[in-house]
Amino acid sequence: MTEQSNKASTKDNSEYQSTLKSMDTEETFDLIFYRPIGYRWALLARRLGITPNAITIASIFLGVGAGVAFYFDNLWINLLGVFLLVWADSFDSADGQLARMTKQYSRIGRILDGVSGDIWFAAIYVAICLRENVTSDFFSAHHWVIWVMAVVTGLCHATQAAMADYYRQFHLYFVKGEDGSELESASNLWKKFHELSWKKNFWSKLTLAFYTNYTVGQEKRTPWMQKLRVALKEKYGNVIPQSFRDVFREKSKPLMKYTNILSFNTRSFALFAAILIFRMPWLYFAFELTVLNIVLIYMVVRHERICKGFVKQLKK
Repeated sequence: MTEQSNKASTKDNSEYQSTLKSMDTEETFDLIFYRPIGYRWALLARRLGITPNAITIASIFLGVGAGVAFYFDNLWINLLGVFLLVWADSFDSADGQLARMTKQYSRIGRILDGVSGDIWFAAIYVAICLRENVTSDFFSAHHWVIWVMAVVTGLCHATQAAMADYYRQFHLYFVKGEDGSELESASNLWKKFHELSWKKNFWSKLTLAFYTNYTVGQEKRTPWMQKLRVALKEKYGNVIPQSFRDVFREKSKPLMKYTNILSFNTRSFALFAAILIFRMPWLYFAFELTVLNIVLIYMVVRHERICKGFVKQLKK
């Protein structure tokens, strides 16, 4: 029985490891908390025949519910909001783990996964604005201020999340190759877009239009990364030597901690502190506008410098 138990445990651990993207890009708190919980949700979903996209959609309802709970200036209702948001993120972890476990990859799934987090925070932003207009003397007298903060913060949030994801996918491309990364090219996406018909493929074409524009934005913010992609294509074609992959990975890996800072956990800790401890939800907007934007700028500058160095080496 002991030997059988050990074999079962080894098999379970091996399958769990296969649901992770890469140890280079995984965040410590995710490995301790969200990934083990997400894995259990994924196992249950696989047993019940639930798809990754269905889990993602369920997470949207949980995230919006958290936003509603954060509207109330009541500690216990706010704690319910914390619980719902943590539950939503465990589902957000589970959908990707289930997709890797069952090989159910799709572009629509990737898009839906990204949109779900945006919907969570849109609901939370609206709740914060409505709450501050009622509970804060300053914002009650100047309603427009908190709404302007929310809009600007939302735009910054979208940029931060997009760039963190883009750098993560670029790193995974060198670690695992095309099969282990979801790195896209705007030119290829536009080509696929023009191949679709509005009449026959309306929703697919509409979705691809939004996703292509999203990718265009990522590429515009990373000119030296795009030059590196072109230089690699010209020099090596579709097969980049492992030696180059290893060198790039070594340079890029230290920046992965910044992509993690711009991901969910840091945001949620700041949000919970603003609502539960300081009882001033608007502080969360201030955190995103200052701390996270500084991290974003630093990350972009560092990564572009790395890519520029490699471009010069390849051209020699």
